[in-house]
Amino acid sequence: MAIMSKTQVIEELSAKLATAKAAFLADYRGLTVDEVNELRGKLREAGVEYRVVKNTLLRLAAKDTPFNCLDEYLKGPTAIAIAQDDPVAPAKVLSDFAKASKVFELKTAVLDGKLLSLAEVSALAELPSRDQLLAKMLGSINAPISNFVGVLAAVPRSLVQVLGAIKDQKEA
Repeated sequence: MAIMSKTQVIEELSAKLATAKAAFLADYRGLTVDEVNELRGKLREAGVEYRVVKNTLLRLAAKDTPFNCLDEYLKGPTAIAIAQDDPVAPAKVLSDFAKASKVFELKTAVLDGKLLSLAEVSALAELPSRDQLLAKMLGSINAPISNFVGVLAAVPRSLVQVLGAIKDQKEA
């Protein structure tokens, strides 16, 4: 893997931030290599890029993006998780990891250009994922159709039951 120049890092980060839905900042101090690898793996599964970045480079990369409000949180060791699509998935992964870890701590997040407090990040983590919401919506849309099919099927069934009852009555 080639070493990137500072200019390349800034340009790459800036391009990613320009199209990102959300970004999460964390203090990773004290994590072991295994813990960092575990966190990276979970975030990768969620489609999120996680990397450690120098504060000055991140500050320059975020300058002309909706994430320029991160300046005051760029102190000490900083890791950034960038979500291009679903902001709920990384919020869940990072919140769960922060609860399980004694040293990992979230600093803040930005969602669609709005700075979030830690309480708002926790609330975001409690939301169902995009896929779960879509499944619920499809289930809601499908319910009236299923009920209609059930009603249509009940009419012939009822007719057969009535005819069977009349047959039994005449035989008796």
